[in-house]
Amino acid sequence: MATMIAEIYDAFRDAGASDEKARAAATALAEQDTRLSKIEADLSLTKWMVGFNVAMSVAILLKTFLV
Repeated sequence: MATMIAEIYDAFRDAGASDEKARAAATALAEQDTRLSKIEADLSLTKWMVGFNVAMSVAILLKTFLV
């Protein structure tokens, strides 16, 4: 069960949304934030893997053609 972002809930309530709709929207936004955090972590790992592969490819090409 996802947690609710209190600031978002309060903003929806101040804007005139019903309690039920404000709670649902705040919970949905919290779930999206969690999903985006996981995607960012996966993307960071992917960047490191690509960088390592590029460095190894350059090292192999230099070793092949310069020695």
